[in-house]
Amino acid sequence: MNRPPLPPFTAETAAQKARLAEDAWNTRDPVLVAKAYTEDSHWRNRSAFITGRDAIEAFLANKWKNECDYRLIKELWAFHGNRIAVRFAYEWRNDGNQWFRSYGNENWEFNEDGLMRRRIASINDAPIEEGDRKFHWPLGRRPDGHPSLSDLGF
Repeated sequence: MNRPPLPPFTAETAAQKARLAEDAWNTRDPVLVAKAYTEDSHWRNRSAFITGRDAIEAFLANKWKNECDYRLIKELWAFHGNRIAVRFAYEWRNDGNQWFRSYGNENWEFNEDGLMRRRIASINDAPIEEGDRKFHWPLGRRPDGHPSLSDLGF
């Protein structure tokens, strides 16, 4: 399976890869998102260590069951060869209607087919008031005209 853009990345293709990942995650579809990773992909997500596409899919299904109204923005930070670093923020609420903004960084490593074989994510959650939310687009893909993380001052 080939998943363009392929490494080695340029500034343009690395930014495109980050936006494609953002778009996929904003679907909140674990099956769709998991297809971007190798069968034996290794993750560190906060303190969880996950290996394999099936485990990634299960992790994401549980994540989006608990993180309601999830909206994410990713922004390219750096790239080299087959590696990309992004920073991100997402907003979500729990089942008690408490809103959060989660901030973090991800380091990605891709195989020659453009599938991610390693993802290392560091994430911090900050409770926010509903009135402090910045991500108000309808669930799904962030509109092209919506401000970026840099535009929002994050």
